[in-house]
Amino acid sequence: MKSRLRVADLLPVSTVGLRSRPGRTALSILGVAIGIAAMVAVLGVTRSSQSDVLTQIDRVGTNLLTVANGKTLRGAEAELPSTAGLAVSRTPGVSSSAATATLPVRVYRSDRIPPGRTGGLSVRVADPGLLDTLDATLVHGRFLDRALAAHPVAVLGHYTATVLGIRDVADRPQIYLGDRWFTVAGVLAPVELAPELDAAALIGAPVAAALFGYQGHPTRIFVRAETERTDEVAGLLGRAANPAHPEEVAVSRPSEALTARLAVTGGTTVLLLGLGAVALLVGGIGIANVLVISVLERRGEIGLRRALGATRGHVGAQFLAESLLLGAGGGAVGVLLGALITYAVAASRGWPTLVPAGAAGAGLAAAVLIGGCAGLYPALRAARLSPTEALRTA
Repeated sequence: MKSRLRVADLLPVSTVGLRSRPGRTALSILGVAIGIAAMVAVLGVTRSSQSDVLTQIDRVGTNLLTVANGKTLRGAEAELPSTAGLAVSRTPGVSSSAATATLPVRVYRSDRIPPGRTGGLSVRVADPGLLDTLDATLVHGRFLDRALAAHPVAVLGHYTATVLGIRDVADRPQIYLGDRWFTVAGVLAPVELAPELDAAALIGAPVAAALFGYQGHPTRIFVRAETERTDEVAGLLGRAANPAHPEEVAVSRPSEALTARLAVTGGTTVLLLGLGAVALLVGGIGIANVLVISVLERRGEIGLRRALGATRGHVGAQFLAESLLLGAGGGAVGVLLGALITYAVAASRGWPTLVPAGAAGAGLAAAVLIGGCAGLYPALRAARLSPTEALRTA
């Protein structure tokens, strides 16, 4: 009568070797799990990071442009005309704009602070329309308007307020700018696409001219263009800001920096996926090595089974099933580890946590495939052993 091996019997038979050597089994599973975890984590962290960047782009829009003073032909820092802000605001296609300028003035919490301890803070002149142009928000207080701009009143960036220890403006705290006292009227929330404002104290142009000799030359102008005309407006801003020397004007789009981050992230992902694939291959080689050793150690078992009627196919199926189980176990553990790593990284960075279902499924499938490929040679080697040879060498 022809010997048969039922599918229901294959699983317990194929797990005998795995259960009898738990340490070796765990290490084999770990080798595959590391490769799968690396691949799933790379894809998950990348997708979470990209989601965060896309959210930033959606929030600020792609129609925000900046105009800044560039370099002269001799490499010196150029200066924008005092009329640049008004000219830019009148450019066709511009819906709103706001000029800012950096002043050579230091920021202190009081007049008792040593002059050298500035904390990296700066004083900037700001137009009243800056808040609307950047879609920025206030944490406390109010922003500069035409009335406040003429008085010694400042609005602090988020980082500036933190460094100076100002948490509320209800009691009208004062700070020391240069050699003058200014009352704090408001505190900004972090401005993601204008981080220089986070470390600044913003004051109005009239008081800057009266107290610090500001002559009206902006250093950076933020521009909101009509979305469908953004590219056209970008081409006009250089000549609008400085008709005599448009080549000395630097025009940029902050969203392009975010888009560049997406491209860099994509390139890095390919590299890291390659490293994960190498780790997975090493894990597969580990499975093959373990099963080859297992075949050598279990020659007596193989010979006895063959003598009792097991066919070559039965023996080969047993060892192939072992390798598939090792691959599947490593894949499952790897997907779980990759998801946990993604969650930990995303939570620490404040990103939304996204683990692509395709990445988890592909990782598990890749692990099973690697396990199957790794087990082919050991399975064939076990199947080719004759009963007499196996029992004699056992």
